[in-house]
Amino acid sequence: MSTRTLPSPLRGPDFGSYPAEDVAWLLKDLSHVRLEAPAEEREAAIQSGRAHYAESLPVEYRPSPQYQELFHRALQESATRLAYAVGLVAELILAERGPGAVLVSLARAGTPIGVLIRRWARAIHGLELPHYAMSIVRGRGIDRVALRYLARHHDPAAVMFVDGWTGKGAIASELAAALDAHAREEGVRFPGELAVLADPGRCAEIFGTRDDFLIPSACLNSTVSGLVSRTVLNDELIGPGDFHGAKFYAELAAGDVSGLFIDTVCARFEQVAAQVAADWPAHRAADRRPDWAGRRAVRRIGERYGIDDLNLIKPGVGETTRVLLRRVPWQVLARADMLDRRELAHIRLLAAERGVPVVEVEPDAFPYACMGLIRPHPHRGGAR
Repeated sequence: MSTRTLPSPLRGPDFGSYPAEDVAWLLKDLSHVRLEAPAEEREAAIQSGRAHYAESLPVEYRPSPQYQELFHRALQESATRLAYAVGLVAELILAERGPGAVLVSLARAGTPIGVLIRRWARAIHGLELPHYAMSIVRGRGIDRVALRYLARHHDPAAVMFVDGWTGKGAIASELAAALDAHAREEGVRFPGELAVLADPGRCAEIFGTRDDFLIPSACLNSTVSGLVSRTVLNDELIGPGDFHGAKFYAELAAGDVSGLFIDTVCARFEQVAAQVAADWPAHRAADRRPDWAGRRAVRRIGERYGIDDLNLIKPGVGETTRVLLRRVPWQVLARADMLDRRELAHIRLLAAERGVPVVEVEPDAFPYACMGLIRPHPHRGGAR
């Protein structure tokens, strides 16, 4: 193995608001760099091909009091369901990797879930699993410097990659391809499975549920993810020996609910532990093979709405929320039987705030609760 010098992980409280033992960030601190740009400006640059989405950052959404109230209500209402799903996926991970499992969450949506899985292993099994957060970028691949760090400090076979949820499977595919390339070029094989809390896209084998339901950590950006930005891969800032970058928004500490989210779900572990213990063996024995039904549904929507670039279609509650928070949304599609449910209250509020129409669709060929459509740039030709 190469003896080249590798950077060291970042930990709270110097970087991020999670306790140091909960996660080590395999990231370069770019907190001092101005990377934010208005959504319309970023979207034009991304869709015109002048810039990749990972080269800059969206302006952080500052939630209104009404939206914050929705988050807190959603968290209280879903905490037990979340704890149960965390328990199931944690038990699957331990069954697959054993007590020496190494959790590697894909920053940043995967990081709160990785923290919860680590907390479950500690609370239920007395295990202190290592947990890292690292970057993967659609269209650019995984952070190879971070993989070298992991291989130097852990058995690659013990690693389990973790994300929050699946959409149409772009990251699952990106991860598998990137790990194959890494194995060919560096001779180190990491397992390609991706563990997620929710798999509505049906493209992961290790999951807590395949229901498309609201995971409250999807409602917000950095303020529910340890005050850390999404990851940045910019050649002007990231050299060949650097981890991918991110910012620590320490100035947003007054609105940080990262710890509240974790603690609220962890408080339900004892309540669901017996049910998880009874259910997880059957969950493991069930047919969990991906059938990629979500990707087929996205293609159908693309044909129906004349969208050639499927990257402009973001399926599922989590991805729709991201569209409304970070991109330039065109419209939201919501199943007619889900539209008025409380799980989509934050979607309705964000859409109203941004003047985005919410369109009902029939549920028969729509495996998600909702989808967000990004407005195609007029010069891109993304819509016919």
